[in-house]
Amino acid sequence: MEPASGEGDGSLNPYHKHHLLVSCQYVDQLLSDIENILTAASSKAAFPKYAVDIGPAQKKVVEDYMARIRAQMLRVIEGQGIERAAPRLGALHSIQTTLLFVENSLEELKPKYMRGYGRVPEAAVPELNGLVTELQGLVEKLRAYLAQDLGKDLQGRLARLEQTTGEIELLRTLERIITGHGLVEFRQALSIIVDRMEENSFEIALFGRVSSGKSSLLNHLLQSPVLPVGVTPITAVPTRIQHGSAPRLTVWFAGHAAERFSIEKLAEFADERRNPANSRNVTRILLELPSSRLPAGVVFVDTPGLGSLATAGAAETMAYLPRCDLACVLIDAGSTLTQEDLVTIRSLYEAAIPTFVLLSKADLLQAEDRAPVLQYIADHLTSDLGLRLAVHPVSVVGEHTVMLGRFLEQELLPLYAQQQTLARQSLRRKIGSLREGVEAALRVRLERATTRPPGDGQRARHVETALRRATGKIEEARLLCDKQADEVSELARPALERAASAIVEAGMAKDAPDSDFAGHVTEALTHASAEPAAAIYQALEKLSRSLARALDQAAQALDLKDAPSEKELAAGLKEMPRLDLGMLRLDLRPAFRFAVGKRMAHNRVARRLRAQIGAQVQQAFHSYGRLLEAWANRTLAELRSRFDSHADAYRAQLERLIGKGGVSERDREAIQQDLEALAQSAPAGQVPVLTPQDARP
Repeated sequence: MEPASGEGDGSLNPYHKHHLLVSCQYVDQLLSDIENILTAASSKAAFPKYAVDIGPAQKKVVEDYMARIRAQMLRVIEGQGIERAAPRLGALHSIQTTLLFVENSLEELKPKYMRGYGRVPEAAVPELNGLVTELQGLVEKLRAYLAQDLGKDLQGRLARLEQTTGEIELLRTLERIITGHGLVEFRQALSIIVDRMEENSFEIALFGRVSSGKSSLLNHLLQSPVLPVGVTPITAVPTRIQHGSAPRLTVWFAGHAAERFSIEKLAEFADERRNPANSRNVTRILLELPSSRLPAGVVFVDTPGLGSLATAGAAETMAYLPRCDLACVLIDAGSTLTQEDLVTIRSLYEAAIPTFVLLSKADLLQAEDRAPVLQYIADHLTSDLGLRLAVHPVSVVGEHTVMLGRFLEQELLPLYAQQQTLARQSLRRKIGSLREGVEAALRVRLERATTRPPGDGQRARHVETALRRATGKIEEARLLCDKQADEVSELARPALERAASAIVEAGMAKDAPDSDFAGHVTEALTHASAEPAAAIYQALEKLSRSLARALDQAAQALDLKDAPSEKELAAGLKEMPRLDLGMLRLDLRPAFRFAVGKRMAHNRVARRLRAQIGAQVQQAFHSYGRLLEAWANRTLAELRSRFDSHADAYRAQLERLIGKGGVSERDREAIQQDLEALAQSAPAGQVPVLTPQDARP
């Protein structure tokens, strides 16, 4: 048999080549396994697989020989003209896929899935639930970070910005310190700053509760009804609006490239009714318009409503705070100042974001009532937050638009001419805030390492466990609320029985009008629904107290004074839905005819009620149960978001306190050197810091 190629030229036939390639690939994989062993032997894995019994010199020899083996294999393959296939899998995609398996594995740690291994002690349930929730939260944040490409090639991006600002060296130092000391809590803030530097824009973000008029105000400002308006909240994605040569909508999605659409499609992505719970996985929305009110470099941002049905949107809105350069907080004149508004304004102030406070829908107030309301809001901002801010009335209705025009002409539009200066100041504030945060984290780590009293590490572990147990109680509360909501759906028949008893107990009045009967029925049905609703509210109220105590305990252990009060934490415990029975049409008088005694009258009335309104009441209770379930889950998500916004920072500091063996002498020296480097690389001049009096732009 003749070979597929001649032997004289030393070339192999296709089968030889395939075997050679596959064998070299297998050897390369085995060498990669050895690399993994070397890495694992010196890694910081929680459950190490290998003992550290190989020295640095031995490791270097192994690596050198593996490099020679690989190089020689490649020379042979190339000499035979064998092509190497390009990698088929992206590292980023593979990591994201692996994180899905991590989430699934963590889910199986919940007590309800561990019952097959034996009864789980009740005392251990909160900590197990809390552990799963904490870890899944970290995985979720990592997945979100990877999906947005935040921090990708950060050093390269900084190099491209070399000529943009004098703070580049400080950012380089911050990036090195954050990476070197594992200060992951500052990673996103650093990436946001670099993003803002690359964009070279001045962002004005609008914040406010659902239906506070943000979208309507922007539509009026842009002189185009492009943003969806209404009482339904938009999704969990802020909509950015900037100048463009032609109307254009660009939407980014998790997992695949951005797509362009006509601007009429905006509601499909930004309206909760068209994109419920962000089911389309939108990560970013950019709307470009050729509006004269949109000068180049100025970007408006319409954020999701706070205190909204779209809790994820509210969380995204709060996460957007560090990005913007100027904020407008809209307070609805129909509901005046709320705790949600105060939290938003305080958060903006703490982030050193200049803020305008606007009384939206001011047309709802009589002219003589506006001044007292404006003064009332301004007084509360001073007494509750220590801020002296002017409050501007605005409206987009008819002749009242003159108020909005006055604000635009006198306050907002003049800032356009200063956008570059204001953006520069905003950027310096952001960098200064990040620098202070990193410096504080290093100082805490250094001071605790050198002055930590005996038992302090044990106290930190106790506090960390308390935070984990508090997190676990969120899951317990959710299960209880779901159970109560399910019970509401099954209450229709017993509630009608209660209504029948109420009517009979009212005196079996044969001549009573139908309106009286309807009143008794409505009262009885409402009372029946109120019991599980009250249980849900009380469970959430109890949970908010537990979460507030855990945060306060952690703050005290860390010598911090920023823990939220129970009132601040439970700001979402309001606007609870109520049972809607609709119009009840009753004719119960025939039920009393020939009735002998209350028992017979009750049975007849109950039958008449079931026949006349049974289906209506059944549907009303079923709908109310689902409404309560949705409300409870949204409130829990908002409560958890408020809790985690503080707990995550506390956990990061506690983790550094608890660290095995404390901080070595070498690490202490490194921390001290980095603190000195931060001091030396501070930009010339002081970073602008807003005082309460300066908070107004």
